[in-house]
Amino acid sequence: MSVDLRTSYLGMDLAHPVVVSACSLGFDPANLKRMEDAGASAIVLPSLFEEQIVHDQMAVHEFYEFTSEKFPEALSFFPEMDDYNTGPEAYLRLVEQAKRSLSVPIIGSLNGTSAGGWTRYAHLIQDAGADALELNIYHLVTDPGIDAQAAEARYLELVAEVRKAVSIPLAIKLGPFFSALPHMATRLVEAGADGLVLFNRFYQPDIDLETLRVVPRLVLSTSDEVRLPMRWIAILSGRIQASLAATTGVHTSEDILKLLLAGADVTMVASALYTRGIDHLRLLVDGVRSWLEEHEYTSVAQMKGSVSQANAQDPEAFERANYIRTLVDFTSSESTR
Repeated sequence: MSVDLRTSYLGMDLAHPVVVSACSLGFDPANLKRMEDAGASAIVLPSLFEEQIVHDQMAVHEFYEFTSEKFPEALSFFPEMDDYNTGPEAYLRLVEQAKRSLSVPIIGSLNGTSAGGWTRYAHLIQDAGADALELNIYHLVTDPGIDAQAAEARYLELVAEVRKAVSIPLAIKLGPFFSALPHMATRLVEAGADGLVLFNRFYQPDIDLETLRVVPRLVLSTSDEVRLPMRWIAILSGRIQASLAATTGVHTSEDILKLLLAGADVTMVASALYTRGIDHLRLLVDGVRSWLEEHEYTSVAQMKGSVSQANAQDPEAFERANYIRTLVDFTSSESTR
């Protein structure tokens, strides 16, 4: 009997739990087609960033200011700002093209920190045909006067406003830096999130020792990083009424299997596609199928969450007790060498 790899994410029935995460590869429609052909069960498009929207709006604003000062006829020649198409239309065209040419679900992605115009763009992405929307929230608090409650309120406000603007499923991509993550997860679901994506992998700046400048430094993930989302998905599984997606460190079928056992509904892949190519998706799906067959599982649903904190033989292994045990075991093994 063949293994049933189907899973459900954000209310969508997927062929299996291997999904392409938001990444720059998705800007090329040809790559999107290759992802589908290689077996992706759904694709999250690259994020539309707030900086892009603000840049477009400011560029048009400065253009108007410049031309109206220099050329009086410009005051009547150019259209009113309300009628001027200042938004990232290329992104909306990407959504539309993906929906026309692909059969797998297409998930749009917004990366922002404030409400306001984001509700408008969320609605436009929905109108372009996206099956769901992933809100990629990145807000780095640097002001000592802003406390945790105020920072979290900003997240919740944004989620609530976007939820009002769209009817398609809404997933929230979070970072791990919350003092009480399960409580925050619960509040996000209450605010309107249909799913949580754990975790957003923030890129950290570096310092160039020659120029003494702060510079961006892109470092792709490794499988070692999969343990952070695995731990928190295991803790949240069965405790919140929302889909759980795992991202960061997903490179092998073994990574995927661990996350599914912890309770993930889907796993999202990005870095592995840069290092191993888009066709690596096929190997990931085949690897999951083979493991399930070898261990006599009939479906992904049967094994999903079986090693979550609620179902694990040693629930404390996901908490601080595991930290102490790890140190003791490591020290003991080193002393025997």
